[in-house]
Amino acid sequence: MPKLAKELSDSHVRRLKWGTVQSGPNKGKPCPKLHAVGGVGGLYLQCSPPAPSNETYARSWLLKTPVGNDRPELGLGPYPEVTLSVARQKARDIKEQIRQGIDPRVTRKAARSTLLAEQAKSVTFRTVSGMYIKKKARELKTAKQVQKLSSHLESYAYPMLGNLLVADIERAHIVKMLTPIWEAKTETASRVRATVERILDMAGAEGLRAGDNPARWKGNLELSLPLPSKISKVQHYAALPVEEMPEFMRALTTRTTIGALALRFGILTAARSGEIRGAIWDEIDMDAAVWTVPGERMKNGRAHKVPLCGDALTLLVALPRHADNDLVFVSPRGKMLSDMTLTKVIKDMGHKVTQHGFRATFRTWAQEHTTYPEEVCELALAHINSDATRAAYARSELIDKRRKLMKDWERFCRQDLSKKGKVVSIRQDRD
Repeated sequence: MPKLAKELSDSHVRRLKWGTVQSGPNKGKPCPKLHAVGGVGGLYLQCSPPAPSNETYARSWLLKTPVGNDRPELGLGPYPEVTLSVARQKARDIKEQIRQGIDPRVTRKAARSTLLAEQAKSVTFRTVSGMYIKKKARELKTAKQVQKLSSHLESYAYPMLGNLLVADIERAHIVKMLTPIWEAKTETASRVRATVERILDMAGAEGLRAGDNPARWKGNLELSLPLPSKISKVQHYAALPVEEMPEFMRALTTRTTIGALALRFGILTAARSGEIRGAIWDEIDMDAAVWTVPGERMKNGRAHKVPLCGDALTLLVALPRHADNDLVFVSPRGKMLSDMTLTKVIKDMGHKVTQHGFRATFRTWAQEHTTYPEEVCELALAHINSDATRAAYARSELIDKRRKLMKDWERFCRQDLSKKGKVVSIRQDRD
């Protein structure tokens, strides 16, 4: 039976220090030393000398005891944070585990794994949302869509869910988040709910939460909230009646502000506001009479070629070119025009319509007063057909057919006002 060490008192343990090398070229130099403290066989206090430029020295508890065929050194913590009495009790507990056939190293690893797993789950909804946004940024077609996603979460989800642990989010939280906006902003609320559902689905897939998704609609939130289709009214952009288009264009042509010119260009090209205001000269081929809008500025994420009619080209030629600014339509401050600039032009002309509404006017004219195929009209608006056959048909972009369409639109917009009230139909074969 091994000899038991003398049982040291706490005051004695406090005076224990490091040792010195006893022989060899480093004789006399400080080195770590193990001190048996007694009370429990194999319990030691390891004292290490101060590190360079540090006057304090380290002391920690070690237990040397057989575990199966091994004789590991098991750390019990630093001294004096772990006192002598606590170290002896820890050593007794470990030895009792070993007697029962339990390897303390295995239980420690299991406890650490459990702790790390719990810590991994202790992430907030805001943190997981950041992961989701980063993932979606690679999938969404434009930076504007990413910004809108972030904005919706910031405005509607984070005030209620942002600081909650994703594992703790319950159905009541989702209902409370959605109730204030469900009827007032139904479409936005529906999108927020769907986004939150996807975020929580991702959290579940990552092992950050368990159980049913509290943001699920079917068989869940539909029991507490009215159907969106029953309370939401689709609001279309206000559009100018087709028969008023020529008179509007005649009045608009008399205006020479940069906002009025941009609005005219937008009507003649059936383009969206952001596409018009963000247009740069490098996108425009005056010789080919084509404006190519890059995919990053398109709603559908795909480059779009716009055939330019005569009036659109004339308008561009008359615009000033700035050596230090490539924008086609430059604000007085040298920046891109705001969306409100175009809106103000329309308002000042006494109309309650929107710039986007002119696209609807164009589409109505093309559908009701021409015989151009639907594919040609839809492609002129940069609409992507979901039907596979139509999508394949549109791959060529039908630029020649669309050029004819836009020339007819130009001719209609500046037709003789003596024919007021009689919309000139263009019914000849355009296939």
